[in-house]
Amino acid sequence: MATTYCEFVLNKGKDTVHRDYHDKEYGFPIDDDNLLFARLVLEINQAGLSWETILKKKDNFFKAFDDFNIDKVARYSDAKKEKLMLDAGIIRNRLKIEAAIHNAKTIKTIQKETGSFKKWLDKHHPKTKEEWVKLFKQTFRFTGGEIVNEFLMSAGYLPGAHVETCPVYKKVMKKKPKWAER
Repeated sequence: MATTYCEFVLNKGKDTVHRDYHDKEYGFPIDDDNLLFARLVLEINQAGLSWETILKKKDNFFKAFDDFNIDKVARYSDAKKEKLMLDAGIIRNRLKIEAAIHNAKTIKTIQKETGSFKKWLDKHHPKTKEEWVKLFKQTFRFTGGEIVNEFLMSAGYLPGAHVETCPVYKKVMKKKPKWAER
């Protein structure tokens, strides 16, 4: 049994939905607020499901949530929520949909206060996983320990996305700002 995501992907072979994500997205820093928001929503939707399910539905999520445009999602109406509940291409969970909309509104407030979601994350870096979880639970909805850990690891804020022997590890490290290695 694989003990790391890198081993898991290696064992699965090169033609899986995991491979492209592992090689091009996982652990790489994200500068765009909408993409950070997208990653947070995808991690929230993974709760109770496999990451493979989310990766297979990823394009559908982007389409259903207007490419995770924070301004648009923050303005979703009850009619849009119902439309999302009927969309078989995504995870039709009312709590997760409500969390996405609430979290978009929260990020808009963060953007007004700090300039961007990315700057807010950078301002709080570094923190321990426990400190991050506490902050996220105080700030966002549907953000338990595993969701926060995976979101922050996948966006480069917490270590562990790749083992040092993984060929992607060096690529990720080259993309990280020096201060992020704290």
